[in-house]
Amino acid sequence: MMNLLTKFEKIGYGILAVIVLLGLYLGLTNEPYFDTNFSREDGPVEWGTTIMLFSIFILSLYRLITSWSNKQNLWKIGTFIFVVLFFFAAGEEISWGQRIFGVESGEFFIENNAQGETNLHNLVVGEKKINKIVFSQLLFLVMFLYLIVCPILYRKYKWFKSLANSFAVPIVKWHHTIAFLVATVFVALNPSDRKWEVYEFAFGLTFFLIFLSPLNKEIFSTTKSD
Repeated sequence: MMNLLTKFEKIGYGILAVIVLLGLYLGLTNEPYFDTNFSREDGPVEWGTTIMLFSIFILSLYRLITSWSNKQNLWKIGTFIFVVLFFFAAGEEISWGQRIFGVESGEFFIENNAQGETNLHNLVVGEKKINKIVFSQLLFLVMFLYLIVCPILYRKYKWFKSLANSFAVPIVKWHHTIAFLVATVFVALNPSDRKWEVYEFAFGLTFFLIFLSPLNKEIFSTTKSD
């Protein structure tokens, strides 16, 4: 499979392997260091995730701008949704720069956010954090559908292929799916409660590779579409 990967993909998967395996090693041998340094708030792993998510935002925005006059409305809508989605995800990851700029949280977030920060994913609803609800239930379903079901449907049914291409949905290659599933297994072996920071990094990096070079990369050509 390595011969099928681009040089950039090999580098990306190398970085993914280092972060996931180093995280597992630290989680098993020095959990306090893993929690307070490696996976801490505003630490290297969290910033890596933010950079990956922001890179997808920039890539999607670039495609939207450069192909605006050559693409159909559905393509523009789909790409715009990804622009907004990943800009929001990147902002949420660093609490919209609150800790960087020393901005105080409003009363609502102090009372309803598990960490007293200005973000939505740490809000508490019915004694449960939103991010736990999302990661334990919704995200699992979305990832299963996107990484496994969608590639099968795309290859098998013309109507699904047409729909995905029309809305500019990047379709994963099987090595993307395999890499993320393997990363998931190693992250799950980490005993630390903060292992999910590593999982978020795996998500960000894998999705950046997907968006950069999807199976249907021809849909991002700047030539006029029919």
